[in-house]
Amino acid sequence: MTSSGDLSADLRRRIEAGEFAVGSKLPTNAQLMADHGVAKATVTKAIGTLADEGLVYSSKRAGTIVRSTSPVPLPLSRYGQVLTPGGTAGPWEAAAAALGLDGRMQFVSVERVRADSNLAALLALTEGDELVYRVRHAVVLPTDVVQLQHAWYPASIAEAAGLDRNGKVEGGIYAALAAVGLEPATTSETVGARVPTEDEATELRIGGRVWVITMERITRDAQGRALEVMRAVAPADRLQLIYDNLPLAGS
Repeated sequence: MTSSGDLSADLRRRIEAGEFAVGSKLPTNAQLMADHGVAKATVTKAIGTLADEGLVYSSKRAGTIVRSTSPVPLPLSRYGQVLTPGGTAGPWEAAAAALGLDGRMQFVSVERVRADSNLAALLALTEGDELVYRVRHAVVLPTDVVQLQHAWYPASIAEAAGLDRNGKVEGGIYAALAAVGLEPATTSETVGARVPTEDEATELRIGGRVWVITMERITRDAQGRALEVMRAVAPADRLQLIYDNLPLAGS
């Protein structure tokens, strides 16, 4: 008798062999039940195992889809490559292009909010000061969401750089800041890992047991003024943060 473990092993083998390509659908539950002579509960458990491993994700409309697990290396040097105003590619798009990928930063929303105590401290503001809050997704086309980004800017800085408007910022946030004399000079990143929230798992199309990398980035100008606080979430089995060519003392 076929168990859920047997079924998940068979589907895993077929995915790894390329029988089910990235982006393609697995057979429906009904088909799997008929082909393997198993109950719906067995199919559900097997698919759940594959989702926990990050091999598939389920959509109510589309069924069970094979997910990409190809790593996306993201070097720290991506920031310094896009500071010249007038370009069309931001850090994510430039880094993706270097890998031969069609990466796009998709605008999600922008709104004005009040700084809570944590954001106020990070941005050297007073709690309750006005911020511009932008949400965007780093995507590999056509629909592979690799990173969720939430960013906050002091309202005056966002207004000067045009970051308070709806729509994608052509050339990236850093180039927009540099274009109005607010050139980023340093960035500090704090990286962690955790289980995703339910909303994050849905947006990233991962199972709840696929951990995510978390990153908080604070960007400052040459005078040390905080220009941006950005918090990002990405699947830990996809995104690789590369801290390349860091100077060592005495070298």
